[in-house]
Amino acid sequence: MKKVNIYFNRWFSVAYHYMNLIRSNEDGIPVQIFATHPDIHHMSLQGADVAGTEPALEGIEYVQFCVDFCRRNEIDIFIPRLHMLDIALHASLFDEIGTKVLVCRDLDLLEMIMDKGKFYESVKTNGIMTIPDYHVVSNAEQFREAYEDLTAKGHKVCFKPTETEGGLGFRIIDNDRSPVEELFGHVTPLISFEEAYRILAEAGSFPNLMVMELLEGYEYSIDCLSDEKGNLLAAVPRRKAGGRLRLMEYIPELAEVARRVAETYRIPFNFNVQMKYSGGVPKLLEINPRMSGGLHISCLSGINFPYLAVKSALGGEVLPAEFEHNVLASHVEQPLIMRINGESVITDSVN
Repeated sequence: MKKVNIYFNRWFSVAYHYMNLIRSNEDGIPVQIFATHPDIHHMSLQGADVAGTEPALEGIEYVQFCVDFCRRNEIDIFIPRLHMLDIALHASLFDEIGTKVLVCRDLDLLEMIMDKGKFYESVKTNGIMTIPDYHVVSNAEQFREAYEDLTAKGHKVCFKPTETEGGLGFRIIDNDRSPVEELFGHVTPLISFEEAYRILAEAGSFPNLMVMELLEGYEYSIDCLSDEKGNLLAAVPRRKAGGRLRLMEYIPELAEVARRVAETYRIPFNFNVQMKYSGGVPKLLEINPRMSGGLHISCLSGINFPYLAVKSALGGEVLPAEFEHNVLASHVEQPLIMRINGESVITDSVN
């Protein structure tokens, strides 16, 4: 049986797990996994059969690098993360060489999802789920007005750039914090209003910030799988359960959120919906149109999300799947000898 060649461009370290999940697929399909990253020692590359470095390019030049890589290595499936919007914009270049790209091709939708402010406006219009109270601001006076409006409504306040990944730029406004205690303790996301306002005022203007109510209930990351047309096949809600513990549990209202998102936006393959409770109501944080950072944990509920997306892209039949409820999971570190293209690498260390 011919091996299926799969390519990951610059991904997070957890792509190591995605690669191994695809490799250990239940259908016994042989795969060869290629990956690139600017850092040849990056952990994500340790899951690849063939690893390489990639240049610091943007726009069409970066896309052309990926096209050339796919052509040269006869890639069947390309799973992008870096510069996803540029890759979607030029997806036809991959079509021409016979490479299937696991990306949302609706450019307006993809651009909207990647800007939290624009996506919140869309959800506000269609009403498919509840969103927090929020404002989008781009100068210090707007920031002050947003803060005063939210506190007048009785909310604690936080803020985050509208275009970012993970927890980058997330801050919680706390006017009772103790800088001295923080100096001798753990790094925290806390900042006073006056300090945040001063920094923003000195900057003059800055990329859009979303200033919003702080949600303090359970946070759920709903890992979703759809076929190429956006039909929902599986959805697994996952939440932190203390320390490193993660719990996958069935919650009807979150299953309904996943169904509504899929029916409304038709996001193909893997995507992730992040919700957080406030007063017993789940409210939207964001949507990621890709595999989430904790997807490999959700796979412990019995659904191999990365492989099933690949299988669907290859034209295989993937039926709607139910997951095993109330799976409590965790993880431990695993020591590894670093390898490049199957060979051990010994590097000098500085003591």
